[in-house]
Amino acid sequence: MLASNSFKTTATMTDSIAHQLKQASEGLLFGSETDAPFEVIHWPAQAELTPAKLLQLTEHPPDAPVELRTVDDFFAIATQEEDWHDEEERETVKRFQNLVSVLKQNLSQLQVFRVGNVEIDAYIVGVTDGGDWAGLSTKLVET
Repeated sequence: MLASNSFKTTATMTDSIAHQLKQASEGLLFGSETDAPFEVIHWPAQAELTPAKLLQLTEHPPDAPVELRTVDDFFAIATQEEDWHDEEERETVKRFQNLVSVLKQNLSQLQVFRVGNVEIDAYIVGVTDGGDWAGLSTKLVET
């Protein structure tokens, strides 16, 4: 007979993923014209996450512009080590590479939703094993 604690509940799995995302993103700032931290996001399982549904969940106006990106495209600059990087910058690149790895290992159907034009709310969202939506949000400024 299996012990009851050998199975994780959906809530426990989601809490675990949230903890891993918080740990991986702790202290990282996403660089744009402003440097913003990441926040862990979680929404209970629903139908497919469409741009319209995301706008509703995040309380943006229904006509707000939404652009979809891949996770690799969104994090491309942050995860690319350059020859001119100093040791601290190389360490930051490694932390961003780890963050992308944690996202990919724990969430399927990963997408990045960029909401807005100049002041952009970015939502890096995927589906947990339990069917919930989870990920990270951050803010960008692009003029």
